[in-house]
Amino acid sequence: MILFGMFMDLLDGGVLNVALPEIQQEMGASSAALQWMVAGYALSFALGLITGGRLGDIYGRKRVFVIGMALFTLTSVLCSVAQSPGQLVAARVAQGLAASLMVPQVMATIQVMYAPSERGRPITAAGALYAITSVLGPIIGALLTESDIAGLGWRTIFLVNVPVGVIALIAAIRYVPESRSETAVRLDLAGVLLAGLAMLLLLYPLVAGREAGWPAWTFVSMAASLPVFAIFVAHQRRKVDSPLVPLSLFRHGSFTGGLLILLLAMGGVVGFFLVFTVYLQDGLGYDVMRAGVTGIWWGIASSVFAALAINLLAARMGRLVVQIGLLTVVAGLLGLMWVTRSLDAEVTPGSLVVPLLLGGAGMGFAISLVFDFALSSVPLDDAGAASGVLNAFQQAASAVGIAVVGALFFALMPTGEPGGAEWAADSSDAFATAMWLPVGMTLLAFAASFLLPRQAAHHDTAP
Repeated sequence: MILFGMFMDLLDGGVLNVALPEIQQEMGASSAALQWMVAGYALSFALGLITGGRLGDIYGRKRVFVIGMALFTLTSVLCSVAQSPGQLVAARVAQGLAASLMVPQVMATIQVMYAPSERGRPITAAGALYAITSVLGPIIGALLTESDIAGLGWRTIFLVNVPVGVIALIAAIRYVPESRSETAVRLDLAGVLLAGLAMLLLLYPLVAGREAGWPAWTFVSMAASLPVFAIFVAHQRRKVDSPLVPLSLFRHGSFTGGLLILLLAMGGVVGFFLVFTVYLQDGLGYDVMRAGVTGIWWGIASSVFAALAINLLAARMGRLVVQIGLLTVVAGLLGLMWVTRSLDAEVTPGSLVVPLLLGGAGMGFAISLVFDFALSSVPLDDAGAASGVLNAFQQAASAVGIAVVGALFFALMPTGEPGGAEWAADSSDAFATAMWLPVGMTLLAFAASFLLPRQAAHHDTAP
C-alpha cells in the first residue's frame, strides 16, 4: 500500500499535461501560467525531497508519510476548486511540497520493512510502477477530461486523488510499521538552506527559461548553482552529526551508478514524452484522446517487460537486464526518428506502434531494476536520505530533459498558421532532430550502467 504514494505523484503529473488546453480555455490562463502549473509543482517537489527524506529518518517514516499523504490529498482538493490561474499555481506548489514529504518515505520504508533477501521484488515493483504510470498518466488524463464526469471537466484529474489518498492513509496507518534512523537525530538546517538554494538556482531558470526567452539571468543563475553546491558538499563533509546527505552514499558504486542512470535516462525519456505529446497535437493535429491513446503501446510494453525483468531475469542476469533495456530504448527512439522523418505528413498511429513497443520494452527492463541496484547496499539508517537524493535527482533530470529537449524541439518547429501537409512534415523533421538529445542521454546512461555491480547486493545468482 505504501506504493500508492509514488503512484499518486506520478499519475498527477501525467494527467495534468493533457488537460492543460482545457484549463487554458476555461480559465483564460496565459501560456506562462500553464507552464507554472507544471513547473511550480516540479520545483517545490524537487526543493523539498532531500529534506523530506531526512525528516522521515529523524521523526519516523510512517509518520512523515501519513502527514505528506494527508496534505497531498488536501492540496488535490484545493487544485480542483481553484477559480483562477494564480490559485491553481499556488495549490500546485503546495501539492509539490506535500509530495516531497510523502514520496521519499516509499523506498525508505521498503528498505526497512523487508529483509535484504526479500527486498528486491518490492523495490523493482516500484521501479516498474514509475515506468508504467509515467506513460499511462496522459491516457488516464485524457479519459477523465473527455468524460466530463458530473460536468467537472478537468477538475476530475485532481479529485481522483481523494479516494486513492483516503485508502492509502487508512492502509498506511493500519499496516505500515514505524521506523526511524538510529544515527540521524536532528535536521541539518544549514544543509537544508544550502541544498535548497543550490537546487533553486539550477532548476528555476530551467523551468522558466524557455518561456522568458532564455535571458542572461537564467545562465548566470545556473552557473551560480555550482559554487553553492560546492559549499553544500564542503558543509556535509564537515558535518559529523546527522548530515542532510551522508556523502558515504556515493562510495557505493551501485548508488552512484543508479543515480546517474536516473538522471540521464529518465531526463531523456521525460523530455521525449513532452515533445512527443506536443508533436502529435500541434504538429499532426491529433485531439487529446487520440494523442493519449497513441502512446499506449509504450505503457503496455513497459508493464509487460518490467514484470519479466522483476520475476524472471533480475536474479539471473542482473546488470545485463538494465543494459539491454537502455539499448532497447535507444533502438525505439531511433525507430521513431526513422518513421517520422520517412513518412513526414503521412505519420499515423499505426506506423508508430513498433518503435513505441521497443522503447517501452527497454524502459520496463531498465528502470524497473535501477531503484533495486541503487538502494541495495545503502545502510538502513540512511534509507530516507538515499531515497530523497534519488528522487531529487530524478526531478532535476525531468527539468533538465524538458528544458533541453523542449528548447531544441520548439526552436525547430515551424512558425505561422498550424495545419496542412507542409506543417506536419516540418513538425516531423523537428521531432526527429530533437530526438538525438534523448538518444545521447540514454547512451550516456548505458555507459554509467557499468558502475553497477553485476548483481544487486541482495540477489543470489541463479545456478
